[in-house]
Amino acid sequence: MSDILQYGFMQRALIAGAVIGVICAVVGVYVVLRGMAFIGAGIAHASFGGVALGVLLGINPVVAALVFCLIIAWGIGILARKGEVREDISIGVFFAATMALGILVIGLTKGYQVDLFGYLFGSILAVTPQDLWISLILGAVVLSVVGLFFKDLLFITFDSEMAEVAGLPAERLHFVLLGLISLTVVLSMKVVGIILVSALIITPAAAAYQLTEDFRKMMALAVLIGVLAATLGLLLSYWLNTASGATIVLLATFFFLASVALSPRRLRWFFKAR
Repeated sequence: MSDILQYGFMQRALIAGAVIGVICAVVGVYVVLRGMAFIGAGIAHASFGGVALGVLLGINPVVAALVFCLIIAWGIGILARKGEVREDISIGVFFAATMALGILVIGLTKGYQVDLFGYLFGSILAVTPQDLWISLILGAVVLSVVGLFFKDLLFITFDSEMAEVAGLPAERLHFVLLGLISLTVVLSMKVVGIILVSALIITPAAAAYQLTEDFRKMMALAVLIGVLAATLGLLLSYWLNTASGATIVLLATFFFLASVALSPRRLRWFFKAR
């Protein structure tokens, strides 16, 4: 273990993995409880178009992806609420369109863009000090917003209509949550890649949901599972010489399956059935 930690790139990768594990888990709890898994996947794939545009225009891909994801996420929300278009239809349309835009832009760029494909498939071992600082800053923003609106987001998560009746701006809070998902996606691109980022947002929270019905405990468990999946997955990928992003997601999936098997609700049902 000490041999691994002597490398600067591994130190940065472990810190980035832990940060992403925390942020994805915190936001993922709201995504899972509100049934927004599909929109998380849609925003994740939308980031591909933003990264591609950033590469083409010579803009920082992270900044380009962040702006692009926010536009797409809020566009989906506006269409679903103002345009009388079902949210799943809006997501499906933007999902395909943004991926197509990314492919189109790739064709317009000269030569093979290594960085572009690094964002697509993930390259946590290539995290630079600048990437790490961006992750820490954006991560702090996400956690600060969650902390600021914790009770309000909790209210709309369980009963959006009652929250509106109680005087909370439920619709605006929904757009805040869409913004948090966008930030989380951009944060996670370099770690697991655009293709797998939605899994890291959803899987730890889904695993925690199997183990408890208490919201705070669920969030704490999701954070624990997310950090373990990110750090242990990275170490396993180093030792086994496998793709780090895929290893992290598969380990998170293993934790999810284990939590399903050990779910108190499932065990209670099993023993009652006997």
